[in-house]
Amino acid sequence: MQTQLSPYRLRKAREVFNLFNVFNSLSWNLLVGSIVTLFAIRLGASSTYIGTLSALVYVSFFFLPLGKLLSRKFSIVGIFSFAWTLRAIGMITVVFAPIAVRFGHQDMALGLTMLGVGIFHVVRGIGMIANNPVLSNLSKGPDRSSYMTQVQIINSAVGMFSGFAIAIILGKDPGLSLYSIIMTAGIVCGVTSGMLIRKLPEPPTEKNAVKTSLAGLVREAMQEPKTKLFLIILLLVVLVSGVSRTFLVVYAREVFVQEDGMVLLYSVFGGLGQLLANMLIKFLVDRIGAKPIFILCVLFGFVMMIPIVFFPLSSVNSLTMVILFLSFLFFMLNFGFLGSEGIAQTYFMGLVPTEKMLDMGMLYFFVFGVAGAGGSFLAGLMLDILSSLGLPPFYSFKILYVALIALAAIAVIKMQKLTPLGALSFAGAVKVMFSYRDLQAISLLDRLDKTADSNQEQELLGALYNNPSQLSTKGLLEKARSPRLVTRLEAIRALDKLDFLHEDAEAALVNDVINNPFTTAYISARILGNHGCVSAIPVLRELASSEDYMLAGEAMIALARLRDLAFRPHIENIILYTQNPRLKIMGVEALGIYALPDSLNTFINIIENNDPPPYLLNEVILAMSAILGTQDQFYRILVRYIADPSLVSALALDEAESAVAYYKSNIGWRKGGKRKHELPLLERQANSLQEAMSAMEQDGKVLSGWIQSLPAFAFSDEPSFKTAQTLFSEILVDDKTASQKCLRLLIAHWAASQIRVWTQRLK
Repeated sequence: MQTQLSPYRLRKAREVFNLFNVFNSLSWNLLVGSIVTLFAIRLGASSTYIGTLSALVYVSFFFLPLGKLLSRKFSIVGIFSFAWTLRAIGMITVVFAPIAVRFGHQDMALGLTMLGVGIFHVVRGIGMIANNPVLSNLSKGPDRSSYMTQVQIINSAVGMFSGFAIAIILGKDPGLSLYSIIMTAGIVCGVTSGMLIRKLPEPPTEKNAVKTSLAGLVREAMQEPKTKLFLIILLLVVLVSGVSRTFLVVYAREVFVQEDGMVLLYSVFGGLGQLLANMLIKFLVDRIGAKPIFILCVLFGFVMMIPIVFFPLSSVNSLTMVILFLSFLFFMLNFGFLGSEGIAQTYFMGLVPTEKMLDMGMLYFFVFGVAGAGGSFLAGLMLDILSSLGLPPFYSFKILYVALIALAAIAVIKMQKLTPLGALSFAGAVKVMFSYRDLQAISLLDRLDKTADSNQEQELLGALYNNPSQLSTKGLLEKARSPRLVTRLEAIRALDKLDFLHEDAEAALVNDVINNPFTTAYISARILGNHGCVSAIPVLRELASSEDYMLAGEAMIALARLRDLAFRPHIENIILYTQNPRLKIMGVEALGIYALPDSLNTFINIIENNDPPPYLLNEVILAMSAILGTQDQFYRILVRYIADPSLVSALALDEAESAVAYYKSNIGWRKGGKRKHELPLLERQANSLQEAMSAMEQDGKVLSGWIQSLPAFAFSDEPSFKTAQTLFSEILVDDKTASQKCLRLLIAHWAASQIRVWTQRLK
């Protein structure tokens, strides 16, 4: 029984497969790429012949059942290797076609060409039964989609550069013998690729495989709505893709009378388009999923066919315009449609279970063959019919591409209903593509996946922290399971910067707070609170009494952020009875987050009964200011006081003077208005504030009376006002707190802020 490849064996197998794809792509471009179409045109082939020749590419898929039949007796890799070797050898007949032309047998040359291409594709069809199982076996792992796209990148890159070399070799007016030399090189490359396949590991066989006919496969697929929809869309996309790209070569030759070398040069631009499409897909597919990319590629190809319909006849004789137009067209159509064919296979492998890959893979290629062969043949026949009716090629191709545009539009509409397979929505994917932050995150994640250096890993996680993106969730969760503590800390810390947490991220953090005390649990608890993960409340309640005081403290703060009001009394008890200074501080911070007026009494008890050290007193005072709603303003005052405690009286007077100035500049001049009855009361309180502040250091009774005289109706929107008014007026006349200058500074700040609040309400 075959087992999953070890990482080392998988890496070595991929290296062989990558090398195979280099020679395979070379062989394809030297034998049956655009070169064979140009060769047939040089032999005087008609559009129907060209269409039939192109259809053979897809006819090969009809021989997959024969390959499956052979797979019951022979190994998958053995069939693959034998077929790839034999298909290249079969092209020898095309090599001898120029000899037939030399002796005046042009029809024989066309026949030899058709025979060689036919042998190539028939044998290829038998061997292709192994393609999906082998590729599926080599693409296992988290980088599945990325590796599959990497294979396509290799093919397109080699195809582009080999196409450029062929264009240079052929030049302007090549002889037929030159085609023979090029195809001989293609046969050598093809045999080499067949030899390389033998080194690949045999993919796992399907367990309990049932013999299924093609008709049975079709029935099974049609009974599954998601598979049925995909196959219908695949039929439309392959038909449009095959016809639009195949007849683009004929379009360039017949409408614009371009030389063979120039047409192959345009094909190089087509290869560049395919290469860039595959590179873009590789960059994005693992992060946003296959479905939105599939839609985008087809939509792109659809839009790029429109210029053919509207290209003006007057520009046909403009050499510069023609070169630019055809270069653009070859590039864009290959970018869109070859990109869509590649991502379609990626989507299919995610849609179909592994145990059905061989059978459903055969059906996949069968649909591919029906669409491509039928489309190419009918398109060629259509062009010949239009030509026989006297219609110039310029208009015949416009009619052809109008029909293709209509079919592509139907495909795009139907694609909206495809199963997402965990992908982002189409709108979400487009947003990612135009978001620098998301693209930067994807780049960082790719580098993170490849790095083996722990220091670089830490730097990249730090960069993800500074560049938060929801796309990084999966990668961060993987690093959060790292055996290295620093890596786990950085990964979990980066999760906190995300806009929201997915369910899997929330579950991972809950698991971390339970299983990793004294290490990363406290950070996870903080994140659960920051992101409002209410489901974590029961766990956080238990951990508030953990021996890990950092975890216990963060659990209390998280519960406060989650508004677990029932747990607030427990936090007050922890503050009062714990001997751990850090835990006291974090408990005080939690009460400040709750911001409930009743907690003011708890804080005063701490100050009066425990004589807290400065670090705790400062936290208590700041928490009180948070409840009063003035923390942002009071913080800077507290910092100045701590730097120089002798400034307490000056700071208090500054607050009073600033508040009175605010009142006078806004409504001190008004004598009427909707609330004119309040103006005298406010004026009296504002004018007496500075006097009350000045007396506070010697006698707090004056300020206490001032606070008591504040009318409650003026501050009805402030939930803490009534509690603060009662509590502060008592503190100012209490000898126990007379020495607490920091507390009195807070009261002075609060008193001054009431003038601001009242003024703001009456403005």
